[in-house]
Amino acid sequence: MSLTHFDIQAAKPREKGYKLADGGGLYLLIQPSGSKLWRLKYRNRGIERLLSFGPYPDISLSEARTKRDEAKRLLTEGTDPAVRKKLDRIAAETAARNTFGLIVEEFLGNLEANGAAASTMSKNKWLLEDLAKPLANRPIAEITAAEILDLLKRIEKSGRRETARRLRGVMGSVFRLAVVTLRATSDPTQALAGALLRANSKPRAAITEERKFGALLRAIDDYDGWPTIIAALKFLSLTFARPGEVRGACRSEILFDKSTWRIPGERTKTRRPHSRQALDVIRGMSPLSDDADLLFPSIRSASKPLSENALNAALRRMGFGPDEMTAHGFRASASTILNEREFNPDVIEAALAHQHENEIRRVYNRAAYWKERVAMMQTWADLLDEFRALPTQKKSPPKNK
Repeated sequence: MSLTHFDIQAAKPREKGYKLADGGGLYLLIQPSGSKLWRLKYRNRGIERLLSFGPYPDISLSEARTKRDEAKRLLTEGTDPAVRKKLDRIAAETAARNTFGLIVEEFLGNLEANGAAASTMSKNKWLLEDLAKPLANRPIAEITAAEILDLLKRIEKSGRRETARRLRGVMGSVFRLAVVTLRATSDPTQALAGALLRANSKPRAAITEERKFGALLRAIDDYDGWPTIIAALKFLSLTFARPGEVRGACRSEILFDKSTWRIPGERTKTRRPHSRQALDVIRGMSPLSDDADLLFPSIRSASKPLSENALNAALRRMGFGPDEMTAHGFRASASTILNEREFNPDVIEAALAHQHENEIRRVYNRAAYWKERVAMMQTWADLLDEFRALPTQKKSPPKNK
C-alpha cells in the first residue's frame, strides 16, 4: 500500500529505526533521532543495492517517487543508478574545481610562458583578475552569456566602453582555452557580438603646427626634470615611435653601426632607422643608466622602465595640457607635418608601423621603403632643429577702433 502525506506526518520516532514502504522498493526510514530518510532498495545483476535520495521534507513524496522511477529506467537500460549517482557527484565536484578563476590563472601562465611583454601581462591581469573578479569562483561551464553581458554592461555604463569590449575579447580567449581542454562546451562571449556599444573614439591631442611644435621642443630642452624623461621625450620626438616602445627600449636593441633600432617581437615586430640626433640622445644616456640595458630607466630603479604616466606628466608640468599634447601625440605631429611637406604617404605609414589588414603587404612595404625611411628620418631630425629656431609667433596688437 502506497504512503500518504498523512502517514509520513504521523510517523513518530521509536527506540529503533523502522521503515514505511511506498512500493517499488522505495521506503522512508524513520530514525530514532526523528529524521526521515528516503531509501530505494533494488537488485542489479542479482546483487541487492541501496540508494539514498535525501531527507524528508527536503525531498517530498512526489519527488522521491520521481527519483525511484528514474532509477528503475536506468536499470532497464543496464545502468546501475548508484554508480550513475557517484559519477554525477564526481562530475559536479570536478566542474566546481574548474572555475573561471582557475582557467584565468592557466591562461595567464601560458601568456607569460610564450614571452608576453610585461605591459601585456599587466593589462590582462587587470582585466581578468580585477574586472572579471565576480566570476572567479563560478564553474566555467556554468557561466552564461547573460552573466557576462551583465558584467560588461556595468563597466560600459561607467563610461569605459573600450574596456568592456577588451574584456569581452580576453574572456573569450579564456573560454576557448576551457573548450579545447574539455572543461567547457562553448564560448558564451560569442553570443555577445554586437551587444556592446561602440567605443568613444577620441583622437589623441597633438601639436601639428610647426612653430608651436618648435616651442614644444624648446620646452623639452629647457625642462629641469629627471634627465631620463627629458631624453625619452627627445627620443620620442625624433623617432615618433609608440610611447610604450620608447619606454621599453634597450641598449642591446640598438645597432649603432647601422643606425637601426630592432624592436623585439613581443613589443612590436619592427625595426626603425635612426637619425644622428637620435643616436646622440642614446649616447647621452650612458653616464646616467649605470650600464643598465634599459635606455630610459625609471627614477627608482635602473632595471625598470619609466611609468606609463611619466611622459605625459612631464608635458603637463611644461604647460602643455591633455587637450593640447600627449606622449602618443608625437606620432600624429610627425605624420601631419610630413604629409603637409608632401613626403611619400606610404613611406610615412611604413615609418609609423601602422597595422595593415594585409599582413604580407604591411611587411613588404616596410622592407621596400627602408632606404626612403632612412632618408626621411634624418630629414625629420634636421627639421626639428629648424623648428627649434623658429621664433614664437607673437599675437597682433588689437586694432584701434
